[in-house]
Amino acid sequence: MLFYSFFKSLVNQEVTVELKNDMSIKGTIQSVDQFLNIKLDKVQVQDTARYPHVMTLKNCFIRGSTVRYVHLNPKDVDVQLMQDATRREASATATRK
Repeated sequence: MLFYSFFKSLVNQEVTVELKNDMSIKGTIQSVDQFLNIKLDKVQVQDTARYPHVMTLKNCFIRGSTVRYVHLNPKDVDVQLMQDATRREASATATRK
């Protein structure tokens, strides 16, 4: 649930999503669900020569299982908050065992 919570905090932020088929799509996160499916708005394909058919898209739905990387702007990531959340989840997991 840590990644789900993290990506929910990135709604309305601009990211680049690299897919497993080597396509990179830049856009604004509209929503994220528990399967890490991502809805992007204001979509731009990074390699328009290779994927000209995707240039007309304005928004898209990306299935979480097709995502290789999500490139974030470093200023959008609260490192201290991530470290605290990781510690809480690790201690909760250790307590359950």
